[in-house]
Amino acid sequence: YTEVKKLANTKSAKKRMRQIEKRTDRNRMYRASARTYIKKVRRLIDEGNLDEAEVVAQNAYSTLDKAARKNIIHPRNAARRKGRIMAALAAARAKEA
Repeated sequence: YTEVKKLANTKSAKKRMRQIEKRTDRNRMYRASARTYIKKVRRLIDEGNLDEAEVVAQNAYSTLDKAARKNIIHPRNAARRKGRIMAALAAARAKEA
């Protein structure tokens, strides 16, 4: 991530820049943790650890829902990602049985 050159001149614009910077950092935390959980679930499914994958998937669902609730990602984006995880788990369970 590159530092954006601050072009604000007025007091209120400078304040907005500070607010945006704080919010960007906060939002990045939610996005990054959601991506991390999704990667962990996919890796566990590939390894065949489906029980552990289910536990991590619950964390992924929770993180995605929080991000959607806070408008960090679009609710449909969260639903699509959750659906893909669920489908991958179901397919792995069907393959196992």
